[in-house]
Amino acid sequence: MLGLQSSASEQGMESAHAQSFDAQFPRPSQAPREVVLPASLQRQGRRNRVSAPRFPARKRLLRRWRASNMARWGNKAAVVLCVDVGFAMSNSFPGEESPFELAKKVITMFVQRQVFAESKDEIALVLFGTDGTENALAGKDQYQNITVHRHLKLPDFDLLEDIESKIQPGSQQADFLDALIVCMDLIQQETIGKKFEKRHIEVFTDLSSPFSKDQLDIIIHNLKKSGISLQFFLPFPIGKEDGTGDRGDSSLHPDHHGPSFPLKGITEQQKEGIQMVKKVMMSLEGEDGLDEIYSFSESLRQLCIFKKIEKHSMPWPCQLTIGSNLSIRIVAYKSILQEKVKQSWTAVDARTLKKEDIRKETVYCLNDDDETEVPKEDTIQGFRYGSDIIPFSKVDEEQMKYKSEGKCFSVLGFCRSSQVHRKYFMGNQVLKVFAAKDDEAAAVALSSLIHALDELDMVAVVRYAYDKKANPQVGVAFPYIKDAYECLVYIQLPFMEDLRQYMFSSLKNNKKCTPTEAQLSAVDSLIDSMCLVKKDEEEGTIEDLFPTVKIPNPQFQRLFQCLLHRALHPQEPLPPIQQHILNMLNPPTEVTAKCQIPLSKIKTLFPLTEVIKKKDQVTAQDIFQDNHEEAPSSKKLKTEEEEAHFRISSLAEGSVTRVGSVTPAENFRVLVRQKKASFEEASHQLISHIEQFLDTNETPYFMKSMDCIKVFREEAIQFSEEQRFNSFLRALREKVEMKQLNHFWEIVIQGKVSFVFFPKYLYFFSQV
Repeated sequence: MLGLQSSASEQGMESAHAQSFDAQFPRPSQAPREVVLPASLQRQGRRNRVSAPRFPARKRLLRRWRASNMARWGNKAAVVLCVDVGFAMSNSFPGEESPFELAKKVITMFVQRQVFAESKDEIALVLFGTDGTENALAGKDQYQNITVHRHLKLPDFDLLEDIESKIQPGSQQADFLDALIVCMDLIQQETIGKKFEKRHIEVFTDLSSPFSKDQLDIIIHNLKKSGISLQFFLPFPIGKEDGTGDRGDSSLHPDHHGPSFPLKGITEQQKEGIQMVKKVMMSLEGEDGLDEIYSFSESLRQLCIFKKIEKHSMPWPCQLTIGSNLSIRIVAYKSILQEKVKQSWTAVDARTLKKEDIRKETVYCLNDDDETEVPKEDTIQGFRYGSDIIPFSKVDEEQMKYKSEGKCFSVLGFCRSSQVHRKYFMGNQVLKVFAAKDDEAAAVALSSLIHALDELDMVAVVRYAYDKKANPQVGVAFPYIKDAYECLVYIQLPFMEDLRQYMFSSLKNNKKCTPTEAQLSAVDSLIDSMCLVKKDEEEGTIEDLFPTVKIPNPQFQRLFQCLLHRALHPQEPLPPIQQHILNMLNPPTEVTAKCQIPLSKIKTLFPLTEVIKKKDQVTAQDIFQDNHEEAPSSKKLKTEEEEAHFRISSLAEGSVTRVGSVTPAENFRVLVRQKKASFEEASHQLISHIEQFLDTNETPYFMKSMDCIKVFREEAIQFSEEQRFNSFLRALREKVEMKQLNHFWEIVIQGKVSFVFFPKYLYFFSQV
């Protein structure tokens, strides 16, 4: 129940990037068992050590339990965590964590996994060994020191906070079989009227407390009848052959039921408890019951990964058509689906923490000085086309929308598989296409198509539409044949508009950077050594050295870690990334070892030398010039920074031939300083982009225009083109007034952009 079952599906953990589904052979749901207690329970009471009857009001309790005798169908579980908090749980060897702290860690990890997976399972928490008593069966000398801390409900952060701060070791001891009966009664009472597929009890104890087993057979019989499964979590591993174990949990082996360990620090009471636990589990599930006994450290290793709840794919029935005459009934399942974080956050008031106290109000206003409000019904959507806004009503949208004919899976043609490159695969899902269930004709027809494609090494180009509202896709369906099943695998392909062709300048233009044959060979060797696939040419097998299917999504792991930490410790800084997450992402040691020799060759063939800045040549005039003529140090520093920025910008730009729209200011500076264009030509290109930015009437483009204007002014002073800049600024002022871009002119004033002040230009300044 805690995700520790040693089944084949758990040993091969699914990737958090993709959820895989066995579409053809779905796992059948297990039918619930009927809850009936034997009549002998009314006659026999489980006596405690002072021979007092332990079941109060047997007939009443029997009637209550029988009232929950109903079919329990559903996809959720009722889980009771039964935790020993007695004083013995706090004992530990020096330098080791106590069993109580380890049990809290396991429970915390399990609950937080359920919270973040948004599981529908309901969880209850029962503590035994507490100083007080609070349970429905408590009576005089009966079921004492057992507390129901939390009743069955969905897990939340409140439960995590309780586990973190409120659950503390007690000073008493309690019979864990008594606690087990309390848990059984809690499940019976609180599942009445609810539908649960599974009912489960998890017991966390070190078996140090005395217990009475005189009526153990009745408890086992009731567990079977009520359909309640059981798991034990202990501070030490248990061997299958005997009850020995190692009290030191830090020296665990991964296989919890491997060879037995020598006795170390285990008391006689614990040995007796081990034998009793083994008897209970073997009575419930036979020899496999021992696989449901775990150690704390083993549980921590397996629960440290947040795992999403596995879901079955929903079938998508359709008709596979080839031409107008051939049709095959098919059903498709999502085999791989991109997993995304479900951001179902709720906004609450910062003071009251209530959602109801937040009121949202949307107001539509005109883009004028008064911001005149406009009713929503008087507005329609529009799209900007240059400086104009083109209205686009709902009627226009409906008329221009593509009219689909409904769901389809039609073959458009066939081609060689070599013509479909992997780089063309797109979309966020992969479909597996099977023949419709119980349709023998469809199965034969689809099988023939699959084998024909496989033998001819061809694929089918398919038009796929999920339903009438969805846009159609073009994809490829290639054959996929396994021993257990065969199907078509569909992957979306791009349209012409989806392809992006990027042109990059050649690296061979600079002869100084042209690599030698030895350098190219060394890089090839390094790439080959980093291969994560191991091929065996003799046996013809391929081994994946870095199986990503077993690696959970590190984004989710980090997100959930931070959310939990912020919920429990809101004032503390976020913790570092957990080491086990980093270890999962490290390359295999085999690959790292193979890379060492090629890396040493790379270091030898590509030596790194420190570049020392050449000292500027100093003349006598620089040394003996008057102090009052020296420019301020801040001005010198600014000039050096500008020159350095220019050199870096020119390198980053590469070969600049005209002023572009991405970095127009830098392009203009490069053109005029490298004399690749006349100042007049470059300034015309820059002014054209400034006018285009102003037409958008958006603040980000206003700021971009300001950068261009400042660079224009600086370079105009540098190249004695002050009159050209002043003429531009005067014309710009007139355009701003005409287009009513007052907001932009305020930005110009705040940026302290003005005319270049020389006596012959004072007349222009007075005119403005």
